[in-house]
Amino acid sequence: MLDSAVLAALASQKRLQVLQWLKDPVAHFPPQRDGDLIEDGVCVVFIARKLGVAQPTATAHLQALARAGLVTAKRIGQWTFYKRDEAALADLKHKIEEEL
Repeated sequence: MLDSAVLAALASQKRLQVLQWLKDPVAHFPPQRDGDLIEDGVCVVFIARKLGVAQPTATAHLQALARAGLVTAKRIGQWTFYKRDEAALADLKHKIEEEL
């Protein structure tokens, strides 16, 4: 059975867009001073800019994805970096295929 937190997280076009961008962060985000785009993830500041929203709004979207287990968060200094949890996304895809 699909988790309601996962379904709620995926109900936002902005969150789906973030997941798509995070699939290939080097292609969608500039180099970061702190944190590696691949190893550490993308800083919330860059995600907010690309989404065209304020940082707290981007953080709320990313926290919803994190609560659903679709992204992981990593603190480096004062910033939080997010990347996709590929194992969780593969599991979700499998569950969706089973349900439908």
